[in-house]
Amino acid sequence: MLFRSLSMNIALFYGSTTCYTEMAAEKIQTELGKEQVSLFNIKDTALTEMAEHDILILGISTWDYGEIQEDWEGHWPEIANIDLEGKIIALYGMGDQIGYTDWFQDALGMLHDQVVAQGGYVIGYWPNQGYEFAASKALTEDQQHFVGLALDEDNQYNLSDERISAWCQQIKKEIGEILED
Repeated sequence: MLFRSLSMNIALFYGSTTCYTEMAAEKIQTELGKEQVSLFNIKDTALTEMAEHDILILGISTWDYGEIQEDWEGHWPEIANIDLEGKIIALYGMGDQIGYTDWFQDALGMLHDQVVAQGGYVIGYWPNQGYEFAASKALTEDQQHFVGLALDEDNQYNLSDERISAWCQQIKKEIGEILED
């Protein structure tokens, strides 16, 4: 994929009902650098704002039986009208692998499919080792990775900070490799 001249200014868009997705967004911002990452709560920001940024991080949570978070649900049709061609996109999701084991991170997978359909170049795939779940729409074809960082504040909150830190290092490296090409 050919990338035009990209700036390192990253826009992080998230929807958050219980504040866990927002808290993860703030941790990601701190990890990558507050001067590098601008936060956008989609409750207050139209998704069309994504078109103004070259590098995006999108945060979503899965609710109940594989449903997308309410703020994302309200803006879902907008995604089909956003040209993401040439944009680097990393995804993270919140889910409950024990309470909703058959739908763990499904919204993350659905968002990934939407982003790819609009031409986005996704980075930040995350290994699925260390999780216990029955099924997920967020798995890659080889079933070895999630399509983004998978966080579970209900059952593995003690691993979230470590996972966020490692994932941020991973995406910084991946972005750097793309910008070097």
